[in-house]
Amino acid sequence: MRRDIFQAIADPTRRAIIALIALQAMTPNAIAENFNTTRQAVSKHLRILTECDLVKQEQQGREIYYSLEIEKMKEIDKWLSQYRKIWETRFNQLDNVLSTIKKHKK
Repeated sequence: MRRDIFQAIADPTRRAIIALIALQAMTPNAIAENFNTTRQAVSKHLRILTECDLVKQEQQGREIYYSLEIEKMKEIDKWLSQYRKIWETRFNQLDNVLSTIKKHKK
């Protein structure tokens, strides 16, 4: 089953996992040590992130390491950029209003 990347990042635990492996590739056990949950729960989150192509698995000897798939994160950033432009425009408008108010108080 292919999942939507936005479903994947909707969960706070999965966002925390993304933040962890953004710094360095980690094994499931190393990831699980950072959470107050079972190893099986972390594995489920990793499976969802893998199905969305947000993380990739790499076998190194007997261990599997998970790392962030940067290109897929860019897809999220591209979607957010349309809203970022709206927010920046509104913040600039608010800044102008506040500047005007400040000048009138003097």
